[in-house]
Amino acid sequence: MQIFHNANYNFIKWRWHALSISIAIVWIGLGWMFTHGGMPMGIDFTGGTVVIAEFAQPTSEDVVRAALDPVSKDKVVQKYGNEPGRNRIMVRLPLAPGTESGASLEADAKKIEAALQAANLKVVGTSKSIVGPQVGKDLQSKGLWALLTSLGGIMIYVAFRFRLTFAVGAVVATFHDIFITLVFLWAFHYDMSLNIIAAILTIAGYSVNDTIVVFDRVRENLRTMRREPLDEVVNKSVNQTLGRTVITSGVTFLAVLALYLFGGEVLRGFAFTMMIGIITGTYSTVFIAASIAIILSRRTPTQMGGPAKARTARA
Repeated sequence: MQIFHNANYNFIKWRWHALSISIAIVWIGLGWMFTHGGMPMGIDFTGGTVVIAEFAQPTSEDVVRAALDPVSKDKVVQKYGNEPGRNRIMVRLPLAPGTESGASLEADAKKIEAALQAANLKVVGTSKSIVGPQVGKDLQSKGLWALLTSLGGIMIYVAFRFRLTFAVGAVVATFHDIFITLVFLWAFHYDMSLNIIAAILTIAGYSVNDTIVVFDRVRENLRTMRREPLDEVVNKSVNQTLGRTVITSGVTFLAVLALYLFGGEVLRGFAFTMMIGIITGTYSTVFIAASIAIILSRRTPTQMGGPAKARTARA
């Protein structure tokens, strides 16, 4: 299936404009975010109360969520377990500042039970637990290390398969996608959670995969376009893979959009993060990664092909 026939758009011509826009969005967004308290953390990282309520009959998450609106606007409500005949829903509430864990557990559990009874929902049993702030800090640390480790592995792989300048371009593009996504998450009032961390790691892999497709085509074209400027080689490679990029990103975006619309409240943050990441990943593949590689290389295509090819060309 072909969308573009003999595409010949001059993407590289606009690289400085694209880089300027991206830098402006990242700096303004992150600056505004951190001057207004930083990225809000969800219950997974800050700690909170977890109550699992079992109902006498099947009860939807939306009904429970509406019943608990007077208790907290920051609650998380989701189905729990898949045992037949057991209708259980898990409710998570953030830990109130300055409140001891035990007191918060009992008080929040009583509020939840009272709100469910007021909504005429028959609860046959509850179990209670608490996620402490120390566990939240441990999750923050592990999430950060997972992100940095994945990016380090990506950089080593791209540097080994292509060259260091391409690896730097791929990692810069990935950081660009992550920062832009964080800015949009903050702007649309999403709290950082484990689901969003998982989405960010997925975005990193998705962005690099798209970038490697372009870089692989650049490497192939360098063998046949040795006399052409690097800008033209990269621009042709981007155009040659443009159809594949649009189809892949478009289909993935539609799948994630369906998840956002019909996946429920629990998956909404994950799906929103993925949608922003797909858009920024496609944009960075076309404009950012290749542009960074060109800026850092500043060499002829022959030299980028490796020492052996350079000697052959000189001969």
